[in-house]
Amino acid sequence: MSQSVAIRVLIVDDHSIVRQGLAAMIENEPDMTVVGQAGNGQEAINQYRQLQPDVTLMDLRMPQMSGVDATVAICAEFVHARIIMLTTYDGDEDIYRGLHAGAKGYLLKDAEPDALLDAIHIVHSGQQYIPPEVAAKLVQRMKNPELTHREQEIVHLMADGLSNHDIGAALNIAESTVKFHINRILSKLGVSDRTQAVVTALKRGLTKL
Repeated sequence: MSQSVAIRVLIVDDHSIVRQGLAAMIENEPDMTVVGQAGNGQEAINQYRQLQPDVTLMDLRMPQMSGVDATVAICAEFVHARIIMLTTYDGDEDIYRGLHAGAKGYLLKDAEPDALLDAIHIVHSGQQYIPPEVAAKLVQRMKNPELTHREQEIVHLMADGLSNHDIGAALNIAESTVKFHINRILSKLGVSDRTQAVVTALKRGLTKL
């Protein structure tokens, strides 16, 4: 029986200790090998072009360029790219953005090692890997009404603690217009006040502090 070719994996994470841990786990598998490591999105794109790995583990949030932006760029250039988003965040907006960008899998960093290895095998075989708890959040995201670009801007400013007056000044719109948008945001998020709106937006990954 001929020796099968090892799955070539690229690891992208801005924390070197995480990269080292993942690399050790993967190198322990007889049918996998780590071909490269990158610490940010731009490095990921450069390494991908150079190495063209079979599977890429992509951290979602990184400085300089996010994993989502790097995934968009890689998938635009390499249509058969197989990327698994790896993250500590499980907000449904993050999941949606990652998969919409072209990722083939989504795994939380606190998943068991076996789940990570399964994900690599499944994505390498051409299938999607979405754990049940992630799939449930994705379904919820599909049900939620979209926030418009303006509404997203206002949510960000609400999270920063700005008053309606200050939001209006920052966006160069009337305070009454701000109130109108906030009422629509509360309705779309299914909450009754600004504080709940910010908490819900943070949970869903619609904004960050």
